[in-house]
Amino acid sequence: MSGHSRWSTIKRKKGAADARRGKIFSKLIKEITVAAKLGGGDPGGNSRLRTAMQAAKAANMPLENVNRAIAKGTGELEGESYEELTYEAYGPGGVALLIRALTDNRKRTGAEIRHLFSRHGGSLAEPNSVAWMFEMKGYLLVPEKGIDEEKLISVVLEAGAEDMAPADGQFEVRTPPEVLENVRAALEKNRVPVESSEITMIPKTTVKLEGKTAEQMLRLMESLEDHDDVQNVYANFDISEEQMAKVSA
Repeated sequence: MSGHSRWSTIKRKKGAADARRGKIFSKLIKEITVAAKLGGGDPGGNSRLRTAMQAAKAANMPLENVNRAIAKGTGELEGESYEELTYEAYGPGGVALLIRALTDNRKRTGAEIRHLFSRHGGSLAEPNSVAWMFEMKGYLLVPEKGIDEEKLISVVLEAGAEDMAPADGQFEVRTPPEVLENVRAALEKNRVPVESSEITMIPKTTVKLEGKTAEQMLRLMESLEDHDDVQNVYANFDISEEQMAKVSA
């Protein structure tokens, strides 16, 4: 299990604290709004919107909030106009990062992201300097409990998945981006619970971190993900689960 995947799993297990739920909803609303603006308000023909709505459902966002965000995206309701930005950067220990943001003020967001890297021992990089270190993949997590592993492998591979592996009480399933929906549908058809599914960026290689450098990297991750405009952070670090749990406790 990769370091970044392990980090994501620990965050999911901790759950979204009630105090942060408003921030999580805000990020989901932005994503739904932009997805609807770019691809239309029908999730049947807009896979990005469909994925965002699934994430909103998993976060227990009220349907009214989802529908309002879609209406803003399609122009039926007035709303903010968001710009989609990607930042490339290096963190402590030479870790490569991709940061995806949605903002209504490019200048402000850029300055704030730059400040976070400066504060936590990293720096922004030139475009295309680290993007090549990542591959876009479909990614699903299935709870391990009560699951027949052989049957699960058969289901996901037949639906087009590339591989599956145990991962700390769960199974990680990776797919080409274009077949993520097919694999999820196959799992649902076979009554296999899906804890999460998303299009993500998987690092081709990882950088192992320990001690203070690992702590500094995790503090940077937390600061970036807490930023209101940051939607996703992808990084190629590899840090032990014990150290992650200690820092994120």
